[in-house]
Amino acid sequence: MTNQSPQNYELLHREILYQGIFTLARYHLRHEVFSGGWSDVVEREVLERLSAAAVLPYDPVLDRVILIEQFRPGALNRGDSPWLIEIVAGVYRTEKPADVAIREADEEAGCLISDLILIHDYHVSPGGTDEYLHVYCGKTDATNVQGIHGLAHEHEDIRVLNVTSEEAFALLDNGKIKTAPAIVALQWLRMNKEMLQKKWKAD
Repeated sequence: MTNQSPQNYELLHREILYQGIFTLARYHLRHEVFSGGWSDVVEREVLERLSAAAVLPYDPVLDRVILIEQFRPGALNRGDSPWLIEIVAGVYRTEKPADVAIREADEEAGCLISDLILIHDYHVSPGGTDEYLHVYCGKTDATNVQGIHGLAHEHEDIRVLNVTSEEAFALLDNGKIKTAPAIVALQWLRMNKEMLQKKWKAD
């Protein structure tokens, strides 16, 4: 076994199996292996979709968090409610992820973001999709953030949840939040809330 991780791969052929909002492709590829040499040619189906940016709006003065709730068809087969508590998010092509986070906060929650901190960026589920996600925390004034939002032509029906940070953490701890970006963002906020309050209250 070598001490260095494999570096090289070859994508020999890409088949389009389905083309819609998402693309389902089959990759024919081979790659270097840890023991040295190359793998056989393998086939892997990959759901190709646009990368995305997500943001957890936080008010450091009122100590309030903006979450959203909306219907998600991908949750239908679990048997639980398909209305999920999430954080604001949207996909992008050529825009900067931070600009997308700011735009989506306004579109989905009527929430104005005045500063952003990158929490993390990561592969969402690289065993089956190429989606990549940037997760931010955004400074906002939560005083009047409420209501139903979303773009009509995208059939969005999004309800704002304006809650204290402790109420948000309780939703997380009680298993009421089932989406990874919201879990990641709220866990980060729990660890960094004091830092954020010092930084953003001073700005």
